[in-house]
Amino acid sequence: MSRIVYVNGEYLPEEDAKISIFDRGFLMADGVYEVTSVLDGKLVDFEGHAVRLERSLTELDMAAPATKDELLAIHRELVERNGIVEGMIYLQVTRGAPGDRDFAFPDPEETPSTLVLFTQNKPGLADNPAAKKGIKVISIEDIRWGRRDIKTVQLLYPSMGKMMAKKAGADDAWLVEDGFVTEGTSNNAYIVKGRKIITRALSSDILHGITRAAVLRFAKEAQMEVEERNFTIEEAQDADEAFITSASTFVMPVVEIDGAQIGTGTPGEVAPRLREIYLEESLKAAV
Repeated sequence: MSRIVYVNGEYLPEEDAKISIFDRGFLMADGVYEVTSVLDGKLVDFEGHAVRLERSLTELDMAAPATKDELLAIHRELVERNGIVEGMIYLQVTRGAPGDRDFAFPDPEETPSTLVLFTQNKPGLADNPAAKKGIKVISIEDIRWGRRDIKTVQLLYPSMGKMMAKKAGADDAWLVEDGFVTEGTSNNAYIVKGRKIITRALSSDILHGITRAAVLRFAKEAQMEVEERNFTIEEAQDADEAFITSASTFVMPVVEIDGAQIGTGTPGEVAPRLREIYLEESLKAAV
């Protein structure tokens, strides 16, 4: 059965969904996106994703195509129509299709934003086997543009980073700028030393992760110590544990960085416990 997707006010079979070749998301990567996980048929951290979407649109002076309540209704309708129990919903907003290519922004009164959403069915998302054995990462230079706090669709270099990791026999890459880890290709990065969780502080250098915010809040509630500061790859290799967070991986242990084993080379105590807490609490609050 074909997926039902959403395009500019219409629910359509995916094969019938179309946007203009002049859409600025296609021509200029002039767009932003969010990915919301679905567990037990409910949306995880929807409020946080909606707030971050609004911020991204504001930072790029892009018109919002729908209200938060309207977006929630669309998400729920797609979950229902596609029978999603575990999976993800991808949402993308672009500056629209002005009818021709031009570097200048079109007038939002004349060119409405494009809004697209689709589901991805991912059975077993919460019970990912990788979480039990951990993943391997490599380090690469961070050469992305400077506003990584805006969740844009400019994902070429993160995609290249993932392919570099695959070529090296690893699962992902951590990005390094001026000697310090910024984040992963599509996730926030952490190390654990002496049971202290260390992660880079929020700035325009990294994405303000919705899962990051929730995990750090849960960690503090569990009386875990959190320190927000820069760290190097060498410090990470000498850590007791390392892990990443994102909307699709939740909390994922990292057991190797650039070929160096982290701790015992297996997931430690902190990351698995944080994953357990996050999944438990997020399911309670899911909508």
